[in-house]
Amino acid sequence: MRSGLTIGEFAAVTRLSVRTLRRYHEAGLLEPATVDPFTGYRYYATEQIPTAQVIQRLRQLDVPLSEVEVILGTEDPQDRAEVIAGHLERLEAELDRTRAAVVSLRRLIRPHPAGLDVELRSLSARTVAAITGHVSLDESLAWYDTAMDELDAAFPPAERTGPPGGQYANELFTHGAGAFTVFRPVRAPRESGRIQVVELPPADLAVAVHPGPHDDIDVTYGRLGAWVVEHTLAVAGPIHEIYRVGPRDTPDPARWRTEIGWPVFHLAATVQG
Repeated sequence: MRSGLTIGEFAAVTRLSVRTLRRYHEAGLLEPATVDPFTGYRYYATEQIPTAQVIQRLRQLDVPLSEVEVILGTEDPQDRAEVIAGHLERLEAELDRTRAAVVSLRRLIRPHPAGLDVELRSLSARTVAAITGHVSLDESLAWYDTAMDELDAAFPPAERTGPPGGQYANELFTHGAGAFTVFRPVRAPRESGRIQVVELPPADLAVAVHPGPHDDIDVTYGRLGAWVVEHTLAVAGPIHEIYRVGPRDTPDPARWRTEIGWPVFHLAATVQG
């Protein structure tokens, strides 16, 4: 009398195909409890059903076979949890990138996009509290959050005189890494840790407002850049952003308002397009 489940029966109870079970056997992930030495038939124990289901869930999450093997071979529950958590973080980041791409594409393929309001604005020199670093584009959001946490901790609301902003070197976009400065206008800027007192030079900018979440802010960047090429003369200098309303002000992305400033040759006028 045979003991255990045939590969077909095990496939039925685990919802894994026979072909998949054979592949997992060859990879050493899920070996049958016994293999008949004469027929080569595979037999599985009922105790292997949970393991098969774990493998199935991990593969549904696109966990590579090599990581599945590590998870199954790790006896410490905490270590297993850390391996799985690391993969879930990568999946979440990928989902964020996918969502942002979908939002941008939907906006780009609109047949009649709304006109872009552009203001030509001259900024005077300003003294602010700022943090500057050389940052990769992939890490810029996390770096921004950490830097703003430091600025907010050092300068409570009563000391602030305006919304926060950022300046981005062109290399951040053209080469994937570059200088990134975040700042807050405050009554009395002072140094503390990474925080420096910075004099922002005067600047002439073509300014457009990006409404809502940042998933499709690249579209507004593109439209503003095209407007600058068509209507004025771009000059060298960092891109400016002012976060009039952002995640630190409201959890509702629909209410976010980000000003994008593109450096241009001075034109003292307000233009709409």
